[in-house]
Amino acid sequence: MADATAAFVGRIPEQYERYLASLFFNPYADDLVARLPAREDMDVLEVACGTGIVTRRIVERLGGRGTVVATDLNEAMFAHARTRLPGRGDAQYRTVDGVSLPFETSSFDAVVCQFGLVFFSDKAAGAREAFRVLRSGGTYLLNVWDALERNPVARLTHETILKFFPTDPPRFYTIPWSYHDPAAIETLLRDAGFADVRCERVVKQGGSPSAADAATGLVEGNPVYGEIMQRRPEALAELKAALATRLAQELGDRPLRAPLSALVATARRP
Repeated sequence: MADATAAFVGRIPEQYERYLASLFFNPYADDLVARLPAREDMDVLEVACGTGIVTRRIVERLGGRGTVVATDLNEAMFAHARTRLPGRGDAQYRTVDGVSLPFETSSFDAVVCQFGLVFFSDKAAGAREAFRVLRSGGTYLLNVWDALERNPVARLTHETILKFFPTDPPRFYTIPWSYHDPAAIETLLRDAGFADVRCERVVKQGGSPSAADAATGLVEGNPVYGEIMQRRPEALAELKAALATRLAQELGDRPLRAPLSALVATARRP
């Protein structure tokens, strides 16, 4: 997990939040937090919180009735997350690897993870750790992206990048959309000890004010930016323009509408 997240640095967290939240993440953050069985004195752990897109929603859903601990490995993403919470002191932040949680057994009523599991160095260990820190009856909520072909924005971005780098292409877009077998996810959770396991495909729509805005986020809002700058920095402007044109042709412009597909899993610790 550390290697995969280390490249979310520099201006990437700001671009990620500014351009990709509405394009990819907000619809599923709303969906995931709506599934949280909020109640009085609830303790919630978020793993791989990124810039706090889900964190803010958990804080608002609890409305001061519980505690939120948000964890991630990346300090740059944390720094941005801290600036966006509704109020000071609404969540505690800790630098933590999701496969080795530094919390006591049975410490939380819910564990939430949005699009983070795919980056775990050991997914089975991550599931076991979520199980361990949950109290009896506690809920595990997570989502992962569906296949690349079901997510046209990501697919078009990957295809455009490949045209600019026919040899040794940046590979980031093959990672987040690489873990999309519902049966494998259900098995992972059951093997960790969870009960009432369910994994369903959830279709949403994201959006962006323009194809150009979307292209900026898709190229500069994740580690593919670093890969491009290492290989051909002079191609950056041309690549973004080509991607904006392709996105506009296939998904419209002003606004761009993005069909999305993800898998959402829920499980309970007996």
